[in-house]
Amino acid sequence: MKNVFVAGISAAFLAFSLAGCTAPVTKTAEKTDATCKVGAPMVQTTLYFGLSRSGGPDITSAEWQHFVDQDVTPRFRDGLTVFDARGQWLGNDGKLAKENSKALMLIHGNDPAENQKIETLRSVYKTRFAQDSVMRVDDTVCVGF
Repeated sequence: MKNVFVAGISAAFLAFSLAGCTAPVTKTAEKTDATCKVGAPMVQTTLYFGLSRSGGPDITSAEWQHFVDQDVTPRFRDGLTVFDARGQWLGNDGKLAKENSKALMLIHGNDPAENQKIETLRSVYKTRFAQDSVMRVDDTVCVGF
């Protein structure tokens, strides 16, 4: 009887423990046409590219423009927006760090192919310009032309 009771408690504990172990659901474009007062739901992705290189010269305007012309525009033919940004953070050593950056805004559909193109851009930039990261921010927006 004791083994049945312990087994029942163990099974209940296991089921309760695993209840929270489901993979999080990622929903990018939840809005429907009915929630957009103008236009249709799309995804706005903004990527932040640092222009400093560790142990090397900053990424030049010509290098950045070549990246946009040769790597970004062919993947996002419908258009994009680039604007200057300035990153700032407090390092682990307590010193203020600043970095000139570029922000790239893309408006696109919510599908795996678009996501893959964005991830490819991030990877290309990190490899080509010796960067640790390219920050990505996604949001659902209503777009009308």
